[in-house]
Amino acid sequence: MSAAQTATPETAIAVAQHGDALLSVRHLVQEYVSRGPGGVKAGVVHAVSDISFELGVGQTLGIVGETGSGKSTLARAIIQVEKPKSGDVYFQGRNIVGIGKRDLRRAHAQIQMVYQDPFGSLNPRWRVEDVVAEPLLGHTSMSRQARRARVRELLDLVGLEPDVYLRRRPLELSGGQAQRVAIARAIALNPALIICDEAISSLDVLIQAQVLNLFEKLRSELGLSYLFIAHDLATVRQISDQVAVMHLGQLAEIGPAESVYRAPRHPYTKALLDSIPGLDPETGIARRPVPLTGEPPSPLAPPSGCRFRTRCPRAQELCAAETPALTEHDPGHFAACHFPLEAPVVASEDALRASIRSTPQTDTVATPVTTR
Repeated sequence: MSAAQTATPETAIAVAQHGDALLSVRHLVQEYVSRGPGGVKAGVVHAVSDISFELGVGQTLGIVGETGSGKSTLARAIIQVEKPKSGDVYFQGRNIVGIGKRDLRRAHAQIQMVYQDPFGSLNPRWRVEDVVAEPLLGHTSMSRQARRARVRELLDLVGLEPDVYLRRRPLELSGGQAQRVAIARAIALNPALIICDEAISSLDVLIQAQVLNLFEKLRSELGLSYLFIAHDLATVRQISDQVAVMHLGQLAEIGPAESVYRAPRHPYTKALLDSIPGLDPETGIARRPVPLTGEPPSPLAPPSGCRFRTRCPRAQELCAAETPALTEHDPGHFAACHFPLEAPVVASEDALRASIRSTPQTDTVATPVTTR
């Protein structure tokens, strides 16, 4: 497909594909009825609107966007905590939308979640040993001795000394330690896919770096795939092969991580990148973040046409009249915009490296994995 060619539904679905797809989300729609006083219908919340993408085996797709963009709702629809209004979710070649409870339970053994608040996802009355062993009890016929050995193996894998942490309860752990326990539980059944829903946003910067290191280590050693949901674009850049930018329930842009960060084509993506503090690659002077102006529209009444047009400096009449289709601008790099941004005419290797260094990042090599 040539640059700037409009995507068909099939090409839009395949935009994030790497070889055989592990996960294929097709035209997913999730809406909720909002009710006012007395149960009177107040409107419909358009939480996820016609989302399509694919995730390859061993790959990481980062999903970013402002609060309220539909990222977590998308995750819940994928794992079928809430059945979507329409659309399909193919996991390992099988559509899991609408399958029976027993089959869904088997699918959940291969799709695990790591949540933002580890303490909220861990039973405060249980000891670490019981928390990590819980999925083994529910999905395997392992003996008690085999479970204990597996729990020790898992704790060691996530950087926690078994003899120190086995008998502790969640409230006796730091935030980083609790998240490691949650990760150990998530990988207990050797899943193929882990969905990380703001999994590091509640941790301080140093511990974020250590947990990111851990995710990368586990991906390499266990062959995991990730859907990594976050609002921090700098963090997503470090861990993702592909990046999808969501705005008000829709995909604004999706493509290879380096391409999206180097040459964003959607004004919304550019605005998110401009909000990251850093250094000007040419002058070395600190660059102040530029906040995105205006209030996000309500998902109860999204604007016609392009949902970003009410805050977009490039908006024209066409943006209100027609919804923009995902269009390919660079190989595998799609944006849904009638008036997309142009790619940089000249981007020297030195300038690109300076730009990368100026983006706040945490070193995924030098930072040791500790148990703080």
